[in-house]
Amino acid sequence: MKRVHMKIKALMLALLVFSGTIQAPVQAIIARAEEPVKISYQAFNNPTAWSDKQADDSPYTAPEGTYMTGFQAELLNQPQNVTGGLTYQVEVGGTGWTEWTAGSVMAGRTEGDAPLTAFRARLTDGLSSLYDVCYTVQQNGAWTPWVRNDEGTAGQEGSGLKITGIRMTIVTKGSAIPGEKAAVQGIDPNRPMIALTFDDGPHAPVTNRILDSLEANGGRATFFMVGNRVTGKANKAAVARMAALGCEVANHTYEHKAITKLGAEGIKSQLARANDSIRLAGGVSPVLMRPPGGAKSDAAMKTVGSMGMSAVLWSIDTLDWKTKNKQKTIDAVIGHVKDGDIVLMHDLYGTTADAAEVIIPKLKEMGFQLVTVSELASYRGGIQPGKVYSRFRP
Repeated sequence: MKRVHMKIKALMLALLVFSGTIQAPVQAIIARAEEPVKISYQAFNNPTAWSDKQADDSPYTAPEGTYMTGFQAELLNQPQNVTGGLTYQVEVGGTGWTEWTAGSVMAGRTEGDAPLTAFRARLTDGLSSLYDVCYTVQQNGAWTPWVRNDEGTAGQEGSGLKITGIRMTIVTKGSAIPGEKAAVQGIDPNRPMIALTFDDGPHAPVTNRILDSLEANGGRATFFMVGNRVTGKANKAAVARMAALGCEVANHTYEHKAITKLGAEGIKSQLARANDSIRLAGGVSPVLMRPPGGAKSDAAMKTVGSMGMSAVLWSIDTLDWKTKNKQKTIDAVIGHVKDGDIVLMHDLYGTTADAAEVIIPKLKEMGFQLVTVSELASYRGGIQPGKVYSRFRP
């Protein structure tokens, strides 16, 4: 009889869930299981045309001599069964505020020269309890303070000042805004920058030595990790430490498979599983990926872009995996590095850690800022989903 009662209770609970009576907790569980929500956005500029779509947290700046007159955005990876959506409104110079506009619909104008002068955005219903939309605009040559949801306005309302850029991101409810963190870390856009990147880890004995050197020298790097290696207490702790130090966690697929040999669903599985492993260990989900071996194709990049991600290659290949020689790895960087370079190394080998412990302080001594790929890109034109990048020159 007891078993019958338990089965009846289970059946009643299932009916309540599917009828929507028990909704918010289920939504939260589903949201955590899905790919993280991201935003993609684009601007209509006077007197040109629509910009390319911009990736989540990628600053967009209108071409010189132009300004924004229209705007639209869309959410990517919205969790199944979580209600709500994205809405936004713009202030049009000489006209005032538009009505709140649903995602994927334009706000503003594509005809005429009336500029956008202020901006607001918000998430609705179930999404608003799980995520925040955060944004800043460029106006009068400077970026405005970040705004979270509709708690304020980006841009000087009623000023008539033209908006010439925008940057947006979706974060989990109440979490820090990445762009604010970068500002706190004191990047000087007028000084040379370089992005050190490490593939194929984490491997705690090597990864932690590299993190020690970065921490001692006030630098950051980007780690493109293989998802099935984010296992064990030590490796997971190394990923958490990366995030805590302001380094960028990034995706190198789950099993180090060449994405050119996979179909769309295979690519999505490799990236999603790696993102899950990295997010569970470090609390941050990657927005960048590096294809194993650098192998890419138009079809593969279309799939990568559909997940709101961008691909990053390199401009300096140290060949550390091949030589396993400290001095050769050092020589591949020092004397060749230029402002905006992306350097490829691998945090699997002790000789790479040996080299990094020399390279990191030496680059600092040479005047380079050691930044993440996303930080470098944010000052050099931004990143678009589905695109491939190997350097970010001034």
